[in-house]
Amino acid sequence: MSRILNLINTRLRRDLAACRGTAGLPLRTICYSSVWWKDTAETVIIGGGCVGVSVAYHLAKGGMKDVVLLEKSELTAGSTWHAAGLTTYYHPGINLKKVHYDSIKLYESLEAETGQAVGFHQPGSVRIASTAARVDEMRYQMTRTHWHVTQQYFIGPEKVHELFPLLNIDKVLAGLYTPGDGHIDPYSLTMALAAGARMYGAQIYNPAPVSALNPTADGKWDVQTPHGTIRANRIVNATGFWAREVGKMIGFDHPTIPVHHQYVVTATVPEVKALKKELAVIRDLEGSYYLRQERDGLLFGPYEQMEKMKLQDSWVREGVPPGFGKELFESDLDRIMEHVEMAMDMVPVLKKADIINIVSGPITYTPDLLPMVGPHQGARNYWAAIGFGYGVIHAGGIGKFLSDWIRNGEPPYDLIECDPNRYGKWADVPFMCAKARESYGFNNVVGYPKEERFAGRPTSRRGGLYELLKDKASMGFHAGWEQPHWFYKPGDDVGYKPSFRRTNWFGPVGRECKLVMEKVGVIDLTPFGKFIVKGKDSQRLLDRLFANTMPKVGLTNISHMLTPSGRVFAEVTITQLAPGEFLLITGSGSEGHDLRWIESEAADGGYDVDISNVTDDIGVLGIAGPNSRKVLQKLTDEDLSDAGFKFLHCKSIQLAGVPVRAIRISYTGELGWELYIDQKNMAAVYKAMMEAGKDEGIDNFGTYAMSSLRLEKGFRGWGAEMNCDTNPLEAGLDYFIKLNKPADFIGKAALQEIKAKGLKRKLSYITLDTDDIDPEGNETVWHNGKVVGNTTSGAYSYSSQQSLAFAYLPLELCSVGQKVEVELLGRKYPAEVIQEPLVLTEPTRTRLQKKAKGKA
Repeated sequence: MSRILNLINTRLRRDLAACRGTAGLPLRTICYSSVWWKDTAETVIIGGGCVGVSVAYHLAKGGMKDVVLLEKSELTAGSTWHAAGLTTYYHPGINLKKVHYDSIKLYESLEAETGQAVGFHQPGSVRIASTAARVDEMRYQMTRTHWHVTQQYFIGPEKVHELFPLLNIDKVLAGLYTPGDGHIDPYSLTMALAAGARMYGAQIYNPAPVSALNPTADGKWDVQTPHGTIRANRIVNATGFWAREVGKMIGFDHPTIPVHHQYVVTATVPEVKALKKELAVIRDLEGSYYLRQERDGLLFGPYEQMEKMKLQDSWVREGVPPGFGKELFESDLDRIMEHVEMAMDMVPVLKKADIINIVSGPITYTPDLLPMVGPHQGARNYWAAIGFGYGVIHAGGIGKFLSDWIRNGEPPYDLIECDPNRYGKWADVPFMCAKARESYGFNNVVGYPKEERFAGRPTSRRGGLYELLKDKASMGFHAGWEQPHWFYKPGDDVGYKPSFRRTNWFGPVGRECKLVMEKVGVIDLTPFGKFIVKGKDSQRLLDRLFANTMPKVGLTNISHMLTPSGRVFAEVTITQLAPGEFLLITGSGSEGHDLRWIESEAADGGYDVDISNVTDDIGVLGIAGPNSRKVLQKLTDEDLSDAGFKFLHCKSIQLAGVPVRAIRISYTGELGWELYIDQKNMAAVYKAMMEAGKDEGIDNFGTYAMSSLRLEKGFRGWGAEMNCDTNPLEAGLDYFIKLNKPADFIGKAALQEIKAKGLKRKLSYITLDTDDIDPEGNETVWHNGKVVGNTTSGAYSYSSQQSLAFAYLPLELCSVGQKVEVELLGRKYPAEVIQEPLVLTEPTRTRLQKKAKGKA
């Protein structure tokens, strides 16, 4: 092993250059003479790595004229050229599976389309399970894959050994096998995409570094380079680890950071050379490394623990060194030696293999390891395609995703987990560094449902109750905020203890549900996104954006923003506070996502409005339960009776001497109010409520209980039952969609067409006969041995003592009493479609009681 320490990067670059030279592929395309340079463009893409070139390829292939890509030095410079090139259909996320699928399907056909070799190998891949928790994880992922088009198989040790005969299977319990996975040459892939982009009319200029980005009054951009300025209708930042520097040109601090990633390449291994077919790629999850065949040798890349991994944080503070592009970092074998030894144990032939190269290069991480993809709030027509830790497998699918969105005016499917607006100013450099370390070190940890990661927390985004509640509850992370998931009592098994089955929070959450149903509970809802929209055109703008009619002054309703094709972009609670002044409330994870959509329509339509994001300024307390009115009435002179304060009404009141905006609404479905309070007054109001409610049995409850209660009431949730993959009619939101309102709201015509054609599936309400496990959402639904749908969310109903879920099913299986099966951890549990809701809401119960009394 001592020879490893004497390796130098020049050998790797020499080998790569020799290999690529035989393919006859150009290293650069210099096209900036006066003959070729364009001074206007529909879209300018900045960055010539595989992601940026894929965006150019897809836009041009989709028919967009005047697509220009600017690369500061050479195509592939940055992270692309040295990448290991792994490709896989697998992803634990639901819609990122679509990104991977689109990438692989493109790569399979790209050589035939462009005439450029791409070096694509598809021997399949196996994720190895060597612990019981890993086996559960694989079964969990199987049920999340069966309703997708990707083939994936849960296999035993014998099949694992068949796919990788050099493996020591003593510790192997099972594997997750994905046919069609493999690896591709990143350089050749990028050059093929570039050839395709040019073939369809795109222009690629390099070297053409961008020196300035200046927005124009009409929403366009002046893109300055040493060779001239291009006026672009939109720009796409696809600059890899230069993303922060490009973002700073327009005032953004993108939370991206380069990390050092190393992989090892061996010389020829006789046992590998003797094989008759290529080895499957393996991912040893406990060893935290990937390993694949490289010619007649092996290539393996580990992910070190967070305390050993290395950030290139100097680039965050000082910028990327001028001229850095196709350079590498000095390798550090000691940092990865633990994983090298584990790889040798799992693949014994490695012990005798000569190592010829250690590649150590920069790859870009975001705090949560997911890329930032889409239009950015705060700058018109500025799009992001940055933060790719796995750019090669994402490139093809993300290029298609962005191209479809840019050309059609809406995302082709829901990908909010990658929305660039999920971060705010709270995602500062210390947070970003802590999370990048955690994410790299946690690359191959078991992926449990309801996962929490604690590095970098709490952020600067702290609500008025954080200090009071932080030691009393298991906290969840929501858009920078800390929010209680469930609360501790003496004797509870406390702390974060994830599991694929019912775990330590199951009993306490039932206690909190009982509290809300029988007494009174208080919940911190501060993470809600909150906007004020006012001005001369405010109602006209909102009537254009939302499918519901706008509430009158002092009233509240639930409204939905739709895409042009009639899918659900957002669900928002709207209150008209004063004539022409509206308060909009959305989910914590949708704050920037929804605000950008609203601001974009306001700007493009020329509406005279003022839009303010007041999320950080206003705290929210929810109080719910049959005793909630008694508690609040002790603290205010306002009449809180049914007659004095009706459901979905809003009033400004004094509560314990503090000004509060109160809305009669509760997402538990019980009698309740939401109280909007200045952050500085949150603690005082909370303490007053808890004191006033002692005799009524008041206590805290968290988001887990609220989720169970809302599901019992049949309340849909955005991001689960409805999103950009669903239309409101199949989601059962007909009540909130006013197709007969005069305003031509976005998506109205499409929805009318959908209604006329009829639906093919509908959201159904199902109960399950389970044991120690409950549905979470995204599980496969079966009928007569065939996949027929998927769950969207699920929980245990403490009121009825059974598991409950929403699921999309074909129309012929939606009738009450229909029997189906839901797959959970490899077992199919019996389920039945029932009439919703399982538990009537408080307003409905009250109305029925009054009606019954009237008849009596």
